[in-house]
Amino acid sequence: MTDTNPMTTAFDFQRSMIEQTHQMTHETIEAQKTAVNAMADSVATLEQVADQNVELSHEAVHAYLDAIEQVVPEAEFGDVRELVDDGYESAAEFQDETWTAVHEAVEEGVQNFETAADNYGEMVDSSFDTYLQAHEQVEASAEEFEEIDVSAD
Repeated sequence: MTDTNPMTTAFDFQRSMIEQTHQMTHETIEAQKTAVNAMADSVATLEQVADQNVELSHEAVHAYLDAIEQVVPEAEFGDVRELVDDGYESAAEFQDETWTAVHEAVEEGVQNFETAADNYGEMVDSSFDTYLQAHEQVEASAEEFEEIDVSAD
């Protein structure tokens, strides 16, 4: 026989909602972790784009100097080329150091976020467990009260 007691049904419904909320909270935490990791992964793509941009710029300057030398054959740009190459080399070293620092900061940020998210997940589990225990106690008390009330009739 199915229990059609409205109070039991209400407590079952509440418990189900609590459990669904608990599950959705964990799913949200995991989605946030995924988003943070995707953002961190995109930094590598940004670095590649920046490197390609520098290389294209460097090649464009050399192409410009080549074009001028063809138009003005007596022009000599050996010193200019060396200065350009030295400048790009210095910029590349600085950019590499910068990207290393960015990657380290992002990695640390991701680790800190994941630690915080894991700690939050543990706190959520503990809170939901405590709440469900209290809910079960209220349900048991309500059932006892209902039995007393029914037997008094």
